[in-house]
Amino acid sequence: MSIRIGILGYGNLGRGVECAIKHNPDMELAAVFTRRDPKTVKILTETAEVYSVDEAEKMKDKIDVLILCGGSATDLPEQTPKYAQWFNVVDSFDTHAKIPEHFDNVDKTAKAGGHVGIISVGWDPGMFSLNRMMGNAILTNGSDYTFWGKGVSQGHSDAIRRIDGVKDAKQYTIPVESALEAVRSGENPELTTRQKHTRECFVVAEEGADLARIEKEIKTMPNYFADYDTTVHFITEEELKKEHSGIPHGGFVIRTGKTGWNNENSHVIEYSLKLDSNPEFTSSVIVAYARAAYRMNKEGMSGAKTVFDVAPAYLSAMEAAELRKHLL
Repeated sequence: MSIRIGILGYGNLGRGVECAIKHNPDMELAAVFTRRDPKTVKILTETAEVYSVDEAEKMKDKIDVLILCGGSATDLPEQTPKYAQWFNVVDSFDTHAKIPEHFDNVDKTAKAGGHVGIISVGWDPGMFSLNRMMGNAILTNGSDYTFWGKGVSQGHSDAIRRIDGVKDAKQYTIPVESALEAVRSGENPELTTRQKHTRECFVVAEEGADLARIEKEIKTMPNYFADYDTTVHFITEEELKKEHSGIPHGGFVIRTGKTGWNNENSHVIEYSLKLDSNPEFTSSVIVAYARAAYRMNKEGMSGAKTVFDVAPAYLSAMEAAELRKHLL
């Protein structure tokens, strides 16, 4: 029997989840739920229907796992605890500082409903989190480094678009190559925010806008650009669409450390990602964890979980014997 998946929210992430389900033969898309008028939402899967979010609770017996594709700022803190009372759920909550609070909120309702709720699934938090944890467990005497990019930061791009006189913009986060190489060489450098990443902005200004003012506002924006070396390019709308229409991203998690009685031997663990589509890769990770949520709940588990709590075998469509034979 296929695992019946529901999608709540049909933006970039929701569309990515739908595509990922197509390539997982043990799954099927059962329904898409939207806050928009369902008649205006066109999906790719001919065998599934689009419903209003108000109808979700009524379909709790027709869906094995509900994947929540809303934003971390306002959607998921409300949605994940709410829907965990009726469904096994998976979300991509990525506000790192608020993960413990979010976990506790989901844990209460998921346990009360007898469901599994896996939170903060994606590549960071998610795959990068796992690799940071593994690095710490293996090289106990060492240092952690995480670099993001080169890739589009959607939050920073939105911040630029809020500036008066800006019509559109894309912002790329770029690791500083010299810092990356220093870490890889085992130097264990202490790096400031400015030393680890630069930011490059491509901006379409409104006609007649003050370009010098816009550039200054970008470079001095607290919490976004003020702590980084930032380059601003003003380009046309056509150039932005032609050269910067994608949503690529990626990055590196590195753990350096020493072993031996007198720490005489050095080691470097590195995990890297290079992604053409940030939301589609994130969606693929989420779908694998939806399989895990379904299996764990079938075994009687309930409550909130993170990627740290999920055994790798639960993620794979392969049976345990196949995993041992082909991948171990």
